[in-house]
Amino acid sequence: MVAKGLEGVVALSSEISSIVDGVLTYRGYNIDDLADNASFEEVSFLLWNGRLPSQTELTKLESDLTENASVPQEVLQLVKAAPADAHSMAVLRSAVSSLSMFDSKAEVSDTWANYQKAIQLTAKIPTIIAAMHRYRQGEEAIAPKKGLGFVANFLYMLNGEEPSEVAIKALDKVLVLHADHELNASTFASRVTAATLADMYSSVTAAIAALKGPLHGGANEGVMNTLYEIESLDRVETYLQTKLDNKDKIMGFGHRVYKDGDPRAKHLREMSRQLGEQKGDTKWYEMSVRLEKLMMEKKNLKPNVDFYSATVYSYLDIPSYLFTPLFAMSRVTGWTAHILEQFNDNRLIRPRAEYTGPVNQKYVSIDKR
Repeated sequence: MVAKGLEGVVALSSEISSIVDGVLTYRGYNIDDLADNASFEEVSFLLWNGRLPSQTELTKLESDLTENASVPQEVLQLVKAAPADAHSMAVLRSAVSSLSMFDSKAEVSDTWANYQKAIQLTAKIPTIIAAMHRYRQGEEAIAPKKGLGFVANFLYMLNGEEPSEVAIKALDKVLVLHADHELNASTFASRVTAATLADMYSSVTAAIAALKGPLHGGANEGVMNTLYEIESLDRVETYLQTKLDNKDKIMGFGHRVYKDGDPRAKHLREMSRQLGEQKGDTKWYEMSVRLEKLMMEKKNLKPNVDFYSATVYSYLDIPSYLFTPLFAMSRVTGWTAHILEQFNDNRLIRPRAEYTGPVNQKYVSIDKR
């Protein structure tokens, strides 16, 4: 029997992350534990190496990410030349793909070389995203600054100012929560590509292409667009009822895997509240809480990770067209961890399809058709 969308099908085994009874873990660590205590750099090391780093190892990784953050000028020129209305994920996809042409070891596929590529991709994607934003504002890209951590450097390159500790902590937690999620669509795409023994850049590019779709990575941008359309707290219920009557999809609710709520959502909900209070404007948070309550009452659906991440990004003054690229900025650590795992025990991923077309057809010459 065909499992539509491969639902419930176990396609491969992995030691990287798991979702069991609604609990998400990275390498056996509960996501709540990591979200509350670990930095994004620690989680990156964990995903790649299967254990948390020592202080020396963490310091080395932080240094490596800083040292590899610069992007070739040719790639930046490609980003700058993109049309202003080009989809941000299309720009990111093209830029990441082009990085391979400037890596002399792009085709080297031993474990150490691929590990270094994982670091390089994680380091360079924030620089590409920040440059894309600067160019769209008619400004020049800002080079990464030594002495700043991974998250602080991204926010600095984005806005030209060193961020507050609250902003750093909030975005760091968002990145931890998005770093991996078992065999989701983009991760599966990366592993299918890696299984052909394509290089890591190709595999990550395939993942970015899959993440671009609104049913995967694009949902958080859709959430913010919904809030913009609603405009005010007193319009939430009327807006929602109209959408439900029209059988329109409400972005940010429900999940294929989680039947009793996404465990990551509560962390983002609290961050949204804190950031709104810090800015003195809790409008988006209050609207989101109201929408969450009504969706539970009317459809028995709980928010997923995309729902509150939208308002968190908004409170950090990140424009909505960068929401999905930020997802990629985090998830690249998970993608590369899965690609490394695929390379280490590879078998070409080649499923079968159940044929449902016509049978016993006979060729008819063109003059008789």
